Amino acid sequence: MSKRGVKYQQLSERLGAIGIEQSADNLRNKVNKGILGADLLLQVMYVLNIRQIDRQDLHDMLQELGVKVD
Repeated sequence: MSKRGVKYQQLSERLGAIGIEQSADNLRNKVNKGILGADLLLQVMYVLNIRQIDRQDLHDMLQELGVKVD
């Protein structure tokens, strides 16, 4: 989201456009608590037009979340 410059409200609207009803607050809570399901993750990737994630991107995201990675 940050790389695309998309805020939670915008993400909520984009998801709504494909029939997925998630409030901005609900999305924020799921992301912050780390309870975003795989189905919603794929839907988010779809509306953000993410075609691929490389290993370094995953590594950086996990580090930002405080997950210890090699």
